[in-house]
Amino acid sequence: MAGEAVEWTVIVLTCQYKDSVFAFHKELEVRRDRGALGQHTILLTVEDPKVQVGSGGATLNALLVAAEHLSARAGYTVVTSDVLQRAWILILHMGRDFLFDDCSRAFTCLPVEDPAGPVEALTCNLDSLLVTLTHQVCKGSPPGVWVCSTDMLLSIPATSEIDWHGFQGARVIAVPGSISYAQKHGVYLADAQGVVQDILYQGSEDQIRRCTGLDGKVPLVCGVVFFSVETAEQLLATHVIPPLDACTYLGLDSGAPPIQLSLFFDILLCMAQGVAEDAFVKGQSPGMGGGDTRNAAATRNARSVLWKALHAVPLTMAYIPGGSYDYMSMSASDHILHLTVHEHMICGRSFCKVAHSDVAEPEFLEEGCSVTNSLLDGAVSLGPGSAVQHCCLKGPLQIHSGCLLTGLDVASSEDLRSHVLENVVIQGHAIRLRDIPCKVFTLSGRHDNWQSPAEENGTYLNVPWAELFHRTGIRNQDLWSSDTLPSGRCLLNARLFPVLHASEPLVLGDILWLLGSPGAGQLQRWRASWRMSWEELRTCLDQEMELASHKALFFRQAQNKIRKVLTGHSNRSLLPLIRSAVIEGYQEAVLNTLDEVASTAGDPGVAARALACIADVLACMAKGEGGLRSGPAANKAWALAFQQLERGNIPEGVKELAKERKKWLSRPVLLVRAARHYEGAEQILIRQAVMSSCKFISIQPVELPPIGRWVLVECPARVDLSGGWSDTPPITYEHGGAVVDLAILVDGHRPIGAQAQRIAEPELRLVSASGRLEGEVVAELVCRCLEDLQDYCQPHAPGALLKAAFICTQVVSLHSGRSLRDQLEERFGGGFELRTWSRLPHGSGLGTSSILAGAVIAALYRVSGHSTSVESLIHAVLHLEQVLTTGGGWQDQVGGLVPGLKIGRSKAQLPLKVEVEQIAVSEGFRHTLNEHLLLLYTGKTRLARNLLQDVLRNWYARLPAIVQNANALVSNAEECAQALQQGNLALLGKCMSNYWLQKKVMAPGCEPLAVQRMMEALQPHVYGQSLAGAGGGGFLYVLTKQPRMQKALQRILAETEGLGNFSIHTVEVDAAGFQMRILEDYLPHAEQ
Repeated sequence: MAGEAVEWTVIVLTCQYKDSVFAFHKELEVRRDRGALGQHTILLTVEDPKVQVGSGGATLNALLVAAEHLSARAGYTVVTSDVLQRAWILILHMGRDFLFDDCSRAFTCLPVEDPAGPVEALTCNLDSLLVTLTHQVCKGSPPGVWVCSTDMLLSIPATSEIDWHGFQGARVIAVPGSISYAQKHGVYLADAQGVVQDILYQGSEDQIRRCTGLDGKVPLVCGVVFFSVETAEQLLATHVIPPLDACTYLGLDSGAPPIQLSLFFDILLCMAQGVAEDAFVKGQSPGMGGGDTRNAAATRNARSVLWKALHAVPLTMAYIPGGSYDYMSMSASDHILHLTVHEHMICGRSFCKVAHSDVAEPEFLEEGCSVTNSLLDGAVSLGPGSAVQHCCLKGPLQIHSGCLLTGLDVASSEDLRSHVLENVVIQGHAIRLRDIPCKVFTLSGRHDNWQSPAEENGTYLNVPWAELFHRTGIRNQDLWSSDTLPSGRCLLNARLFPVLHASEPLVLGDILWLLGSPGAGQLQRWRASWRMSWEELRTCLDQEMELASHKALFFRQAQNKIRKVLTGHSNRSLLPLIRSAVIEGYQEAVLNTLDEVASTAGDPGVAARALACIADVLACMAKGEGGLRSGPAANKAWALAFQQLERGNIPEGVKELAKERKKWLSRPVLLVRAARHYEGAEQILIRQAVMSSCKFISIQPVELPPIGRWVLVECPARVDLSGGWSDTPPITYEHGGAVVDLAILVDGHRPIGAQAQRIAEPELRLVSASGRLEGEVVAELVCRCLEDLQDYCQPHAPGALLKAAFICTQVVSLHSGRSLRDQLEERFGGGFELRTWSRLPHGSGLGTSSILAGAVIAALYRVSGHSTSVESLIHAVLHLEQVLTTGGGWQDQVGGLVPGLKIGRSKAQLPLKVEVEQIAVSEGFRHTLNEHLLLLYTGKTRLARNLLQDVLRNWYARLPAIVQNANALVSNAEECAQALQQGNLALLGKCMSNYWLQKKVMAPGCEPLAVQRMMEALQPHVYGQSLAGAGGGGFLYVLTKQPRMQKALQRILAETEGLGNFSIHTVEVDAAGFQMRILEDYLPHAEQ
């Protein structure tokens, strides 16, 4: 697995308290559901055998538990180290309590977002470390055991790699640091080959200088260690040897007295080459400092065992230049700095001033502050160097610089307004007292040292304790019991924070009064309350409830985000948020929000996207089961809702959809079917939005042609040179579209046409012929009553397009009280015969159906005594295709009805209006195009309907790649128009090839294998090439480097395997466009 991200076999998370094991294990499972962890990884959350067992004891216990689970999975009945041979194990230590986040340093939220991620969620330090370890630090490592502390922020350059060639033993990871920083932390002393000689902790400046490398930095201990399989086996073997057995749950269950063991200064230090056995066993290793020496006999015995077991193991250091390490200390200043200033990327993501938050008035947030997972309503002003996390606050509110606010609800806002907030830390904590949940507030100063003795240099709220006592009237005995020695009195054990009051509920104001002088009765109320110190509070923290409150707030702000994204027509994708809601169990809240937006938006475009989002929620709930997303959506159970939407009553339609939806949530197959019906409902609203284009249709009365006189309309085909898909509703009216089209004769003919005549009989005779290349198919039918026209909206019904055309041109009305016969006789003195034809195969990609619709409408308008413009015809085809329920955009009719070269455009607005600009080219360049442009029929029939459904789904989800591609389609179309104006074949070919790449992004799967082979064979001989239309089959058009290459390409393709039946056709630019004339006599279309 050299160079690859690690696929973890086991991940073990160690924690101090058994009450938190379930909550933290659930967090790991959620990350697996999000895709951040492998589906087959064994996830374990292990309680330390005893609180403060030490990082070494926790490592040995975690390794034992991991080996037990692997042994059981392999079918063993006892622990065997053989299971480590092909295992990649990651042990993550949560460590001690953290003053500034009740869920530990591991689950401290970071101010970052990942808009391109598959799931939108809060990013915790644990997530950052998992990404850094899995994809950077640990990639390419051999099997073994990785151990990592979660008490630091770690950043590694993306290009860094560790060389594992010839590795044996154990390896520590180091990052560069300054000598001054290292004096408060750990540092490795290593030789030129990277062999560790010693590990120094809080060493002197002289000792640390000895560790300086060529870059002038020292290698910091960053809490990441790797044990090879052989070393892990040797370490695991010690768990049965007293007194090390006391480090594991097995030893404690057997009655062994507990022992504390350090990962670095017990397990690893014994491997360092410069450490002597006697000094190590007695705890006298150079540079260890007094804080880590222990003289108990059990500790000496434990070290003696470790020396014998591990001293011969090689310990090497991997130094990562450019890496950074920041310990998450007990300093509020340090923590606020971590949340507000980021010089380095966090797991590949940049600092985000407002992360996963809804801020009503962001202009009140100054530079250098951060807001994470919060709701700020109204004018909430936040100064530089201040951070707000997990809060719901209501303005007006002024928070000056240097503050940290966490866990506060909107009820706290009034109390906050009454005080000057600067350089203070205000926190709300979820605690549990004998199964009674409570909310407690704590207050401290940014510069306070929680461990400094109160009678020496200790402070509270950034001032000496004596000043606080004088200002508030609080006394020593209020805070510390008489058996606490003066030297031991500090902020950590001061009983400052009210927990319960005998008669009244406690609020934030019951602690905030300490910021000023006491008001009437405040000191007495404070004294009358049961108060706790931080040391006492931390044992009562309800981490499960705290995590749940973070998630509840995240989805509250997410619901606001959904409303703003939809109603603001934002291109931000909601799919990552939808996935997160389903994974976390908040799908009902999201569905209700989407129902609300769809009902109240007053905009069919917004409502349609909201319904599409509901379909995504339902599909996510099915978890990949239940069948394909695309499918029928005409179940009668949904008919009432659809009828309301068709009538334009969107609120009532959404209400009926939601009522029916509740019956379809029990199984994946029902969820998928419900999703299909929501997409069907969305299509109704798209149709209504596109129908707004009808205002741009205008007709004028003209004289009726005599009975028996044919109106003939002939049309060219079209080639879309760039921009297609941007014309497709709703993309065209939500994003805006631009398409460059070319009207063409195929093999010298206009291949599409229609002709209509009045007949004496009051009936409609419909004849359609198609498919010269595949063998002509002729369909004939006669409609004598309105019932014969009822299936006009079913695209596959015989004559559906022709029937829809009669209705859209208002020749016939289905809702008239009069029969078809009476309508025709009264208005026209008889009926009509309508004939259509296409010399192109089905699914050609050359715009046949839309151009044919334009020809039919033009013929029907004229034969029924009306005339119209090409602009009106373009919009009339849009109308017809919505009535026909085939959807589709406007580029086909623009291409076939407007002559020559042109660019069509639509703005991101309703009503939908298409504007066409002719592209002026010289006669010489038109001739050049005729000689260099060829059509190749691939022999493959495309299925545009399926492609269209996928594209619309992805567009409504606003997948970033689709949004970016929509921008690229429009810009490429404008460049293509310039290439044509310049007469630049090479640039035109480049635009065509870019367009094909863009089509494949828009509709993955639109390139059949045979087409791929064909394009590869042609590549050296063409400037550019693309499948016409949506792709998937039909015609390929190529711009050849040499003129008149039809025979040459025929020969090249004949020698290429796996192409099937293909044919090559000449192309001519049609400078005349569609033609309409009234014939004296009928000529069958075959002779025309």
